Amino acid sequence: MRVFHNLDMAGPKNIIFISLSLLGCIARASINLPENTTIPAVIFFGDSLVDTGNNNYIDTMVKADYPPYGKDLEGGKATGRFSNGKVPSDLFVEELGIKPLLPAYLDPSLQDEDLLTGVNFASAAAGYDPLTSDNQSVLSLTDQLELFKKYTTKLKKIAGDKRSSEILRESLIAVAMGSNDIATTYLLTHLRQLQYDVTSYTELIVSYASSFVQDLYRLGTRRIGVFGLPPIGCFPFLRTLKGGLGRKCVDEYNRIAQSFNEKLSAELISLNKQLPEAQLVYMDIYHNTLDVIQNPQKYGMRR
Repeated sequence: MRVFHNLDMAGPKNIIFISLSLLGCIARASINLPENTTIPAVIFFGDSLVDTGNNNYIDTMVKADYPPYGKDLEGGKATGRFSNGKVPSDLFVEELGIKPLLPAYLDPSLQDEDLLTGVNFASAAAGYDPLTSDNQSVLSLTDQLELFKKYTTKLKKIAGDKRSSEILRESLIAVAMGSNDIATTYLLTHLRQLQYDVTSYTELIVSYASSFVQDLYRLGTRRIGVFGLPPIGCFPFLRTLKGGLGRKCVDEYNRIAQSFNEKLSAELISLNKQLPEAQLVYMDIYHNTLDVIQNPQKYGMRR
């Protein structure tokens, strides 16, 4: 198992990578693919956990285009990934044997062949809540969806209508966001606390996620995995602010993440019943990540 140390201060993503590095290995089984069926492409939406460089090409302060980011990638250069190495979206395509890295859709060096095997629409600091993305001037969920529509148009020109439809239907689509909504927009800046209590805000975020999944379905995708939240109460900045002198994980905040995850999982189960041919999967990154934090010795690490 490989460990990738993430340098973004937004959360314990170095630990999350340990959990996520396993997900590429189980992606086929999670979607219950028939024998001899392949995944032609992987497409990601999300935030800094999976952004592979889109923020390099938009007008925002949220960037990872400077050292020490990227120091352990081939060439040792910062690419816009919020990590010293690969991010989980890269690990997915690598583990599935598709390609070593998942390119950012906005990268001007993107080639036609890249589109055939998948691209990345994620934008660091984005969230399901439009306010989260707007406050950081990054690609909102709506922005990412509009870029995906442009991608499908290009795909049709390259592969033709029939093949492009097959690629969309058979590809693995992954959505990884929500942490910025809860940790920043709600808990840190309090921007939504005047309008929503915790219960209603998590319900709002789940409704945004549900609508997004349904939009992806209407655009021809069928195999969609949606990540739950990690234990956000263990994010370094929240531990510093609310974890006391020992900088302990904040249990109250972790319970918010668990509540969101339960609602998201239930919503995906419901959508699976409503949408013909849909193969929607809830991806749990909460429990494995928390286990690493609480029992680092099991994973060859020390406190």
